[in-house]
Amino acid sequence: MHRLRSAVRSQQISRSPWPRRPVSLAAALALGLSPLACGAEPVVAPPPVAPAPPPMKAAPVDAGVAEQEKAPEPSAEEKKKAEALVRLKADWAQADADAKTELERWTPELRAAAKAVAERRHANLKAALTAVLASKHRGPRNVARDAQRHPAETLAFFGLTPRQTVLEYGPGEGWYTEILAPIVAAQGKLIVTSTDPNGPADQRSTFYGHRFKLFLDKSPEVFGKAEIALLDGASPRLDLDGKVDLALVMRGLHGMQNNGKLDAWLAQIHKALKMGGTLGIEQHRAKAGAKVEETSKHGYLPEAWVIERVEAAGFKFAGKSEVNANPRDTKDYAEGVWTLPPTLTLKEVDRAKYEAIGESDRMTLKFSKVAKVPSKPKK
Repeated sequence: MHRLRSAVRSQQISRSPWPRRPVSLAAALALGLSPLACGAEPVVAPPPVAPAPPPMKAAPVDAGVAEQEKAPEPSAEEKKKAEALVRLKADWAQADADAKTELERWTPELRAAAKAVAERRHANLKAALTAVLASKHRGPRNVARDAQRHPAETLAFFGLTPRQTVLEYGPGEGWYTEILAPIVAAQGKLIVTSTDPNGPADQRSTFYGHRFKLFLDKSPEVFGKAEIALLDGASPRLDLDGKVDLALVMRGLHGMQNNGKLDAWLAQIHKALKMGGTLGIEQHRAKAGAKVEETSKHGYLPEAWVIERVEAAGFKFAGKSEVNANPRDTKDYAEGVWTLPPTLTLKEVDRAKYEAIGESDRMTLKFSKVAKVPSKPKK
């Protein structure tokens, strides 16, 4: 600033007028000036042009300040959440597209046939299964899983009848719902749990609720009588005290364990069942003696551990079936049970290998409600 003011004063001094005195012709010629006209003022030489001030240099940038202004790299956890949101958005779009395609399959003729099956008063489970498993209301991809899921044998083992009130906990995409609903529609009742489809859009639980709602809404003829029990994952509660004959948890026990709510949900199911009612469990089976805290994250649970925990919740072990066993399942996949069909989470990587293994090795267990829930379930 001091240099700038000095330069300004220099300009003011240099622009001051020179003294006005006569210049001779010879001097004018010597100075390169034209002769003056008669009576004109003497010619004065122009003042010299002041030099331009030196350019101002930009202040150096503090390296520390620049580093602070630079956006920080996202943490590993933030990257994981961002990737999860991308997958969720893709899954949401895929579910909507699949639902649209499925609706196109529902012709008036199919709706009439599905309505007839659901309104039929089936004499017994065998008659019901014969009609329902062959019904065209079932999605083609679901029918393709019958050979590995054995619905007729599994439901017969659990003691299902068309007159029962059945609770299906965690129906997923509705594979068993599609079978159960028309079996009990005319003479019994189906209660299915679901997360809230109207929750926050960035929550996977909301997506699950939305996807299941799309499934139910496609056919009021089949699912119109099903009762929905909305779940709050943070506070397990069913409000079905003593109303249920048969409760089913199909391939979902590991989810209860991973969320730290296994004991709470078993207590709620126990409370919902009538005395003597049945709890049927189908669950991906870990190797004997495996550590639960490790296997549950991969979808598997040890059978002996499951029996112990369910009995501690006030149930009596009533039997097991090996109908869903699969000795080809090695249970050691980095991506867990979802590596196998039908999920095939690795897509085309070793697809033929995993399809040859088939669906998981699963325990199929039956329990009866015979006691009150202990005040402090065993940890």
